Order: sequence, then C-alpha cells, then structure tokens
Amino acid sequence: MIKRTDNLQRPNFLFIMCDQLRADHLGCYGNSVIRTPYIDSLAARGARFDRSYVAYPVCMPNRACLMTGQMASDHRGINNGIPLDLESTTFVDVLAHHGYQTGLIGKSHLQGYTPRDPMYGYIADDELAAPPEELQDALRLSRWSKGYRVERRIASGELAQEPYQEGFYGFQHAELVTRHADFTDGHHLAWAEKQRPDFKSLVGVENALPDQRPRGPQAWRTAVPPELYSTQFIADRSKAYIAESAKGDKPFFLQVSFTDPHHPFTPPGKYWDMYDPDDILLPNSFEQITTPRLQQVHKMHAEGKHKRKGGFAMPVNEEELRALLALTYGMISFIDDAIGKLLSQLKEDGLLENTVIVFMSDHGDLGGDHGVMLKRMHHYQGLIRVPTLWVEPGAAASVRDDLTSTIDFPTTILRRAGIQPFNGAMGRDLFSDQEPDGLIIEEAAGQPKPGTSTPPSLRTLVTRSHRMTLSPDDNFGELYDLARDPDENVNIFDDPSAAKIRTDLMEIMVRRMMQLQTTSPLPPFAP
Repeated sequence: MIKRTDNLQRPNFLFIMCDQLRADHLGCYGNSVIRTPYIDSLAARGARFDRSYVAYPVCMPNRACLMTGQMASDHRGINNGIPLDLESTTFVDVLAHHGYQTGLIGKSHLQGYTPRDPMYGYIADDELAAPPEELQDALRLSRWSKGYRVERRIASGELAQEPYQEGFYGFQHAELVTRHADFTDGHHLAWAEKQRPDFKSLVGVENALPDQRPRGPQAWRTAVPPELYSTQFIADRSKAYIAESAKGDKPFFLQVSFTDPHHPFTPPGKYWDMYDPDDILLPNSFEQITTPRLQQVHKMHAEGKHKRKGGFAMPVNEEELRALLALTYGMISFIDDAIGKLLSQLKEDGLLENTVIVFMSDHGDLGGDHGVMLKRMHHYQGLIRVPTLWVEPGAAASVRDDLTSTIDFPTTILRRAGIQPFNGAMGRDLFSDQEPDGLIIEEAAGQPKPGTSTPPSLRTLVTRSHRMTLSPDDNFGELYDLARDPDENVNIFDDPSAAKIRTDLMEIMVRRMMQLQTTSPLPPFAP
C-alpha cells in the first residue's frame, strides 16, 4: 500500500510515455541485447507491472483512454483522426484545478495534425440521396470547431514559435512534436530551424546518408544529427520545464511523450548502428500463422500487393526483421539516454524525493511476432502488452502480475495526489482497488458503407491465463492458453477440448463490458 500525502505535500509527477514500445524491448523486461540502464534503474526502485495492457492498440484512441479513464467506445475517439472531445474531463484538468502546474512536452496526438484520411469519411451510396454534411454523422459536425485544430496549427508552424499556453485538455503549457521519424514538426521543427535554418534539407529519405547494409522497408540513415533530433528536443525542453518548476511552490505534472520507437526507422548518429542485426533474436512465433486475417496479410505480400507503407501489419523476412529491430533498439537507447538527463535534472533540483515517476507506452508493436511488424487488427501480446513502471519515492522495488489497463491511470494518479476521481473514469486505483477478472481491449478499422454492418472490429479479453479475441465481421475467433503457449502459436478457439474455457471467458467478457458501461453524463441540475 502506498502512503498517501496530504495536500501540503502533494508529489510532483513525471509521466514518461513512449510511442509503440513493447515490453520485451527493455532490459528490465528480460531483453538480453538492448541496453537501457536508466529505464532499468527505474524498475530497480519501483513497481514493474508485468501484465499491463492497452485499452486500444492504436495511438489516438488509447491516448484518449489514458486522459479520460474511459474506453474508446465511450469517449468515441475510435480511430486515428478523431480528436478527443473538448468537453471531455481529463485527469490533467482536475490536477490543474487543484493547483498543479501541468505541462506536455512531445507527442500529444489527442487531435489530428494532418488532413482527414478519406477512408474514414462518410461514404456516399450513389443509388441513395445522401444527408447534408451536417447530418451525415450521429453527432452534428461534432469536433469540427476551431478548438479541434490546435495540433494542426502547431504542426503547420502557425502556433509553434512559443509554447502553447491557452489550455490544451488540462495542460497549461504544451510544446508539441507531431509526426514521426526525422521529419517531425510542430515546436520541434521551429526549435531545430532556429539552430539550423536549413534543417529541412537534412530530413527524409531523399536526403538520407549512404548505408552499406540493406535495412528493409521504411528505414533510412537520416542526415539529422542527434542534437537536432526530436528525442533531444523533448529531453532539453523537459529539463527546462523541470528546472523552472523547481523555482516555484506548486507541484507539477509533466508528461514527457517521445515520438519513438515508432516507424519509420531513422535513429540518428551513433544510434543507427549501435546494434548489430546479427545479434537480434527472432521471436519464437516468427513463422506461425494463427488467424485468417494474418494469413491474408502474408498472402498479399507474397503476391506483391502489400505496399508495406503506413502502420498496418507489415510482413518482413528474417533479414529485414533483424535489421529493423536493431534500428528500433537504437531509437530506444536514445530515449533511455534522454531519460537519464531528466533524472539528473530532478536530482540537481532536489526533486527526486517528492516526484512520482511513471513510465509506459501508448501501445506495443507486433515486432516480428508471426512474421509481421507494426500494428492494427492483430492483438498479439507484443502489441497489446506494454511496459509500465511506477516509481514511488522511498518505496522498495516490486514486481506486479495483476491485470492493469490504460484506463486505470487517471484514477490512480488523482488518488495519489489526494484528489477524488471524476464520475465516468472507469479504471481502478492500482494500489487500493481489486483486480478485475479480465481486461477488455477494443479496436475498429475504418467504417462501413451506408446500410452495411459495423466496420471490421476486434474485441479482446485478457485474463491471467488466457487471451480471447472475437472478430464478428470476419467470423473467426482466437483463444490462447498463455500459461502453456505464451507465444500464442496455437489457436485453440475451435478445439472441442477448449469449449468449457471458451464459454467461461465469454461470460467474463460480457460481465466486464457491462461493468465498463459509462456512468457519464450525470443528470443536469434542476433549474
């Protein structure tokens, strides 16, 4: 049990988030190749959660789950490009109300920062009269106002010359990095161009440095030096925020959100060849195909129809996988070095003894499991299970194997700050509330044409012993005994011997989904 502080001794929070980092890509989670000494040092003096899962294995939806404590089906940001409702209460709003200084340095992705992808727009049926634009959605032009274009305006440079301090989902101070790889923009681009006006001449595959070894799709040796890369920007600006906060008398909540180790693969400088691809181990599941959807992905690649662009599950061969994982490890080591600088800043400012440090990722990566990398519509452990560390000042190191979800953090953080959570935050307090029987993970892809059924979707239940995933539109299911088959190589969903456990898991899934039904909004006050 964590000792709670009174309101006069509320802790600071340093909340560190990576993008697309799987748990087993860290030394403290058993990886014998990668070197992550600073992250490992956090695990050595904090709680390491071994069964921590996302609520939605895609960037924007899960980041909104984190902010609200709601499942995506409740906050309704069910895909990238759908911004978090400005009317949503976030735990950062509540912290700010109770006197916390709140800052965000790095990736936000609570709003879209690129034009809407047409595949997610309204699809008109040529044989029917379409509703007018304002009636094409169940919510009339919801999330279309000027307030939903803040990230896009920062990404374009319009609002990127100074920190954004007009309030952003509870963050009083925001310096945002949008996009990925070496072509990030927003506040990072403005910062880099002040130091080197021709910065844009260094970015992208067209300006890449020569490399002697083939690396695979979405990889190039960037000409951007480490000192101008987004990871360094996030570290430098976070250090400055911590130093400035130390001068005041208010506690702070700072979210440090790295854009890596996300694809494309462009670790700069020494991080490019820090790891030898020949040292990278292949996953035990590399050649195992367990679902029709995965079989289709590999079939498309074999027929030359898979472009291997974007973020959808990308087939790779052994050489490509080793090379891309080596580059991924380089990105992670760069982040680890940056975290070392943040810890040094906390120590220099005398803040270590009153700062709770949380480390996690917005989701994982398929990472070569079953022959694919990246994400989308395949709920293998590498994608849905994320590293999670909670470092409490003065507490002993521990390992937690209870089921943990993204939606648990608003409640846990607010209570740790001595603040009552808001109605509608559905997660539990990780240090005082009972573990659920199972966790629900949601995902939907695109949207259907008018008059058709729901878009292709997955619903997953994770318990201590099993993972079950239903795909109603594709008429198949997955069931893995995680104790006997941790690599998820044998799908026993249709095995007659698994009928009893499948039935039991179905009941747990239904009950858990009912428990997660939102209690918000409260009825309006009487006039």
